[in-house]
Amino acid sequence: MTAAGEKVNRRGSASLGRGDLRLNQPRYASLPNIMKAKRKPLDEKSASDYGVDPAPRLKVLKTKEPGSRKAGVKVKDVAELVDKLKNEAGVL
Repeated sequence: MTAAGEKVNRRGSASLGRGDLRLNQPRYASLPNIMKAKRKPLDEKSASDYGVDPAPRLKVLKTKEPGSRKAGVKVKDVAELVDKLKNEAGVL
């Protein structure tokens, strides 16, 4: 970045870059184009038209809910929290 806020890219070969003020602004469809799109018929195709087999390839053997969690513990101060993390949880 230069002091003027311009970005300078140095490249070994020749290159061309271009930007515009409207670069990040969305383009909205106009009403006439929306009406034209409503009249246009849609072709319905199946997965086999694209060479895709929609049959499941995986088999679910078993599902079960996770075990219930134990109730939490309230601590009085930071020292007690650090002590519990060191000794009981083995985190620190």
